[in-house]
Amino acid sequence: MQAVILAAGEGKRLRPLTRSRPKALIPVGNTPVMDYVINALQTCGIRDIIVVVGYRKEQVIRHLNTLDARVEVVVQEKPLGTAHALLQAKDLLTDRFLVLPGDNFINSASIARIKEERNAVLVKEHPYPSNFGVVVTRRGYVTSIVEKPAQSPSFTISTGIFSLDLDFFSCIQGNDLTDAVGAFIKSGKKLRAVPADDWQDAIYPWDLLQMNQKLIHSAPPEKAGEVSGNCMIQGHVRIGKGTRIGPGTIILGPVVIGPECEIGPHACIMPFSSIGARVRVEPYTLVQNAIVMDDTQVGSHSRIKDTVIGEGAHIEDHVSTVTASPLMEIQGEQIKGRFGAILGEKVRAGPFTILEGAIVGNNVTIRGGSRIQSTMAYGDGVLVV
Repeated sequence: MQAVILAAGEGKRLRPLTRSRPKALIPVGNTPVMDYVINALQTCGIRDIIVVVGYRKEQVIRHLNTLDARVEVVVQEKPLGTAHALLQAKDLLTDRFLVLPGDNFINSASIARIKEERNAVLVKEHPYPSNFGVVVTRRGYVTSIVEKPAQSPSFTISTGIFSLDLDFFSCIQGNDLTDAVGAFIKSGKKLRAVPADDWQDAIYPWDLLQMNQKLIHSAPPEKAGEVSGNCMIQGHVRIGKGTRIGPGTIILGPVVIGPECEIGPHACIMPFSSIGARVRVEPYTLVQNAIVMDDTQVGSHSRIKDTVIGEGAHIEDHVSTVTASPLMEIQGEQIKGRFGAILGEKVRAGPFTILEGAIVGNNVTIRGGSRIQSTMAYGDGVLVV
């Protein structure tokens, strides 16, 4: 069986994190989301994998070349939609195939449920169905999929994972996969609804924290770095090669720390923290329920909680993130999230800064002593006072 992974999109609602990388490459549990999809396919014995790339395609191709997986890459030159992306793989398909988003988590048990079905979609119950394609079923078969309805007819959503025959391509008239599925059903074909075992998507940046809580257990515990004798390490903890954990540091798992990091001394890394490669966490700093990406520095006496920090950020001493529930506009929608801060790539935050429910764009400099609340600042060289 073949599989087509759609990894051509940007993920605009995750900005600023996707301004410098596609959503499929955002690390969760220190692993790009797309890797979980590929690993689940391989676990189910599916090794004929096609990946459709587009937005920042060079990054995706470079990453795929580092994996122990043989994949075929095709390019969607313009972001014209999911059906158009699937069409780019048509000439490489020879029989029944799976279609999967490259920016959602899926486990192997879910793929095992659908891989033997002909013409089926994986579905999942969700408390906020209007963010997705809502599925209406009758006797186990799909009667319609309504994309992001204002008033949802059910709590069952499409995961975007389909098992399809080649004749599905005759139903693609436009660029949207949901429209093609609707045409497929109207043509008289049956599409079975198969409940997923485990699936998760991150629609907004703070959703990554919930996804991280689920996936942080995926990496087996290991202590490959150098740990000082008087540290306290408990629970599911993975420490990468070349990382040094300073004396007096407390690490309470689940925690994942990448290679070549400097943690402490006297730092406190609390549960559900994923720390990337070459990260420096200085003394007397607490990190909890956070994603800290590669090459970031967090100064001393800081408190980083419920926060996502992009690659290459520089957080100086005495910086605190405060969990809040701000109301903000994202892609024309009024959205209320709950988080401490979402910081883009290469953000610089001066000392004694407080970030309270703040979203800060790439390359933004925050002057020391500032209090930032519900701010969304994008662009290079911006100074937030």
